[in-house]
Formats: sequence, structure tokens, C-alpha cells
Amino acid sequence: MKNLVGQRRLDTVLRKILEGTGPETGEAFFSALVVNLAEALQVPAVWVTEYADAFQKLRALAFYLDGRLQEDVEASVTGTPCEVVIRKGQIFHVADQVAGTFPDDPDLTALGMVSYLGIPFSDAAGKVLGHLAVMDRKPMPHQESTLAIMRIFAARAGAELRRIQAENRVREREQRVRQLLDTAPDAIIELDEQLSIRLINDEAVNILKIEADQARGHTFTDFLSAPSGVLLHDLIDQMASSNQPVKKYWVPEYLLVRTTEGSEFKAEATVSLVSTPLYHSIILILRNITERLAAEARIQSLRIETEQLKEELKEISGFDEMIGASQPYVNVLKDVQQVAGTDAAVLICGETGTGKELIARMVHAASRRKERPLMKINCAAIPAGLMESELFGHCKGAFTGATQAREGRFALADGGTFFLDEIAELPLELQPKLLRVLQEGEFEPVGSSTTRRVDVRIIAATNKDLEQIIAAGQFRQDLYYRLNVFPIELPPLRERGDDVILLAAAFVDRFSRRLGCHVEPLRPIDERRLKSYAWPGNVRELQNIIERAVITARDGRLDLSRCLPEKHVDPDAVPAMQPAFAEGPILAAAQMKAYEKQNIINALEASNWRVSGPKGAARLLGLPSSTLNSRIKSLGIKRSR
Repeated sequence: MKNLVGQRRLDTVLRKILEGTGPETGEAFFSALVVNLAEALQVPAVWVTEYADAFQKLRALAFYLDGRLQEDVEASVTGTPCEVVIRKGQIFHVADQVAGTFPDDPDLTALGMVSYLGIPFSDAAGKVLGHLAVMDRKPMPHQESTLAIMRIFAARAGAELRRIQAENRVREREQRVRQLLDTAPDAIIELDEQLSIRLINDEAVNILKIEADQARGHTFTDFLSAPSGVLLHDLIDQMASSNQPVKKYWVPEYLLVRTTEGSEFKAEATVSLVSTPLYHSIILILRNITERLAAEARIQSLRIETEQLKEELKEISGFDEMIGASQPYVNVLKDVQQVAGTDAAVLICGETGTGKELIARMVHAASRRKERPLMKINCAAIPAGLMESELFGHCKGAFTGATQAREGRFALADGGTFFLDEIAELPLELQPKLLRVLQEGEFEPVGSSTTRRVDVRIIAATNKDLEQIIAAGQFRQDLYYRLNVFPIELPPLRERGDDVILLAAAFVDRFSRRLGCHVEPLRPIDERRLKSYAWPGNVRELQNIIERAVITARDGRLDLSRCLPEKHVDPDAVPAMQPAFAEGPILAAAQMKAYEKQNIINALEASNWRVSGPKGAARLLGLPSSTLNSRIKSLGIKRSR
């Protein structure tokens, strides 16, 4: 390398390079390094790189070529002389014909390079971070002075790159810490030993109503009530004098914090002391608990109200639907009285609308379990695939969609009563599990191998003939015998004689008070009509018809003629239903039309002018919604504004 350095002394070359790079750091250092090294060694190309192992690429920290610094240079190491330096982590020198030695590197030929010298630099663990390389368009013979210069400045470049990477890591950690602080739901405040604010996060800015820059230097006790300021000082003094290695303290009760706007709030607080030989810090974490305290007070209030309502419910004598004096119904009430005080399973049978759920409630209300829950489920209302989880609960991950564990109805009913309505619809595959609960009082949630024990009284109900269903193979006989310990057969309304009159009178009273209107008591003609009808829907149907009759009442009189199906109306009532109009057929027709219009308006007002749906006027009038819409249009009925 005599032609590179000539007769210059090594110390002269080093001094020149050091003077050119000494004041610089970071990117400026790398740029100064390649420029001064190229001039000192009299070569056209010098570059210093950072190696990205994940991408198998070299990124130029600085690249000097033919008197100019090149920008944004990246190159693959594969098939290049740099690959030997990077892969093996050693000096690599090609004195001549470097392009022929590495024919897959197109840049060597394009730039006309003949010789190459590269030297790696590494981190403390020996991992190659990058390299320093020079290239020349003429041969570059071996010379120790050149190698010495390259080693010195490769080491210097490695040290600078390590320093930059360390700074970047520190900066990234600081950014992550800042992000954690600013996304925390609690206010975090750093104080010095005089309780002056050093740092606050975004939540602290929000609750104190002050900008971060303005808060720094403020004494935090300026934001506290006087008693809370004394409390905080005392706690910190106690912690400072303690010999405990971990110095943190949860403030009992709360601190009363004042914002810059003058408002106050109660804050839950934790205080920590952080001490090193060079640094002392107090970390205060605050959480505004005003809403939580208000919610707790509201919950307590609701609990008291609930207990009061329970006491009031105990004073209520019964249900409107539980009215009756017929012998069949009296027998049912005697059965309820006899079985209520036991834990025997009860099977309630009866047609739709006979009040099976109400009888179940009466049994529970008169039992020793009345203070515990009455859990109920309609076996026909829940899909078969969900019924097992609904009854017995499931573990997290037991099936697709089970993102968390869930208690089943049996677990919730522990100590109380479980009412299984429409028991005949219970899937056959779940019946053994129900039988086990009845026999052993135990079950396993879906997806669990842990056995749960419960103390539950079972009341079941059905409107079907279970014996026929058993014969068809759709219901287990052993489960039937377990449920049928104490059967209660509810009589249909048509077999209860004058009970229909008692119930109708009670319903008239209820609905007239609810609608705020006066309705006269039932007339003999009304009683004959009610008793002449077969009531296939039983008490539920009676309730609906009386509600409709109250809504459509004229001059305080029920109009059962349009509420009961026409084919079931008592023939004796027909003459009484004909309007007595003395002014002739034309006027009678006009009056009938006026009556019809007023009835429709009454129904619309009672249903808040809804025509269709379960609470619509069409249902109240017993008409299809399309028919009612047509009548509204033909009669010119419009909602008054």
C-alpha cells in the first residue's frame, strides 16, 4: 500500500482523520469519517454501514464516492465482498480483480472498482453491527499502516453506532412509559421531597384542570383541602421513617382534591416512595371515586327499597286470577295448602290459560323456601341446543361462543324453587340430567368435570297428556314418576260454574281503574253470555275479552256482543243487542256508524293510536289490522293534534 500512504507518517494520517471527525457525533460523525478517510487514504470510495440481519441488507450510515456523499444507499450483502466481512466477522482484503472475484456484484463493475478492504465492528456480545470498507480503481496491496487506520476507525464507528442504538432504545422506552402513563385510567403524579410536581399524566391533567407545563413546580398540597394536605404530609413522614424495604401506602378513606376551577372531588389514593443514592421521588396515584360513591349510595338505597317492597308484597293477600268459589277450584286450593309446606315435587296439569304458573307461585309463596328465589323456565321457549347450558351453566370454552363461564338456572335457584313450564317439551337427551338433579341434587355444568350440588324444589307444569307422550317414547317414565309425586289438576274455566262471573267482575274493576273510566257492574245478560261460552283459552282468554270489552264500552256499559265470538253468544241476548232507534232506518244506520266510529277512536286512544301488534287497537277490537285500517279510512278517523 505504498501508493496509498506513501512516505507520510502514520501519526500524520491519524491526526488528520481525528481532527476531521473529533467534534462530530451521530450522523455527522459518520459523514466526516468517510470523507476524511477517503482523503487520507486517497481512495475514491469509502462507506460505513449498519447491518440489518432480518433483511440481509446493509444500510449506509455514510457513503463517500468520487468526492460526493451519497444519500439513502442500501445494498444486499449476498454475492458481495461485504458478505465475507459480515458473515465471518473478520477483515477481508482483495488486492486486485475484485469484480472478477465477485461476478454477482454488479456495482463493482459499474463503478470500475479493482480492489477492496473491509473490516467489521460488533456489539459487546460479538454480534456484527456493520462494517467499514474502502474501494479503489487500482490495486490495493497489503500494508499494515492502512490496516491499523481501518481498525482504529472501525472501532470508533462501532462505538458511535452502539451509542446511537442505546440512545434510541432509551428514547423508545421513555416513549412507551409515557404512553403507559397517558393511557392509564388513574391520575399519576410524581412529586419531589417538597411535594412539588415534577410530572403528571393526561388523566391528572383532566381531573386537576391544569396543563402539564403549568402544573410543574406547583406544590401538590395546593390542590388538596387543608385536612387532606395534613394527612398526606403525615403519611409521607411515616413512610420515610419506616424500615420497610417497600414503601407504599394506600390512603384510608379518601383525599379531597380541588381543581383549578374550584370544584372538589373525592379521590382514592396510593402513595409510593422511590429512593436511590442520587434520586428521591414520591409517586401519587389518584382515582376520582365521586361517581362510585354515589353509585354505592344508590345501590344501598335500592336494597332498602327492595326490602321494603318485599315486606309490602307479603301484605298483599292474593292474585286477581286466583278467585273462585267452585268446588273444583276449592279442591285445588286445598291441594296447594297441603303440599306447600313440604319439599315434594309437584306436577301441575291443565289446559292453556288455567293459571299453572300462578299455582306454582302460590306453592312457593306458602313454602319454607319463600325467601329464596323462584326460578322459572319455559321448556318450549329455548332452543334445544341452548337448553343444557341454560339449565346447568357452562365453563369458558365449553363450546363455540362460550367466551366466559356462566351459571345455570339450577345454580341460581339453589335453596329455592325451580318452575319448569311446559315440561313435555324438555329435550329427551336432557331428561337424565334433570332426573339426576331430582334424585341426587347434583349436576355438572357443560364442559366441566366438577360436580355441583344444589338444594332445589321442582315444580313442573304441562298442558299435555304425559302418559301418551311416554307411550310415544318422547318422555322418560322414571322422570315422570319423580315429577308426579304430588299432582295438581287445574279445572278448565267451563267446569268452574259461577267462577267465570267472579273473575269477570274482578277484571272489569281492574281494567276500568287502569283506563280511568267508569263501567257499570255486569248485567244478567252479560252473565248469561259469559257462562254460555266454552272458554277454550280459559282465564287468560277471559281476561283479554274483558279488557277489550272495557275499552269498547258505551256509556259505561260493556259491549260483550262484539267481543265474544258471534257463534257462542247466548241467543237470549240477541234482542237486547239490537239498538232501539225510533227515528227510522236511515237515522238508525247513521247512529250505528257514529257508535262504530267512537268505539274505534276509544280503542285507538287506549292503544296510543297503534293499530297492529299485541297492544294495538286491532287486537282490542278483535279485528284484523287490515280491516281496521280500511274502517279508519272509510270513517275518516284522524288523530287530533
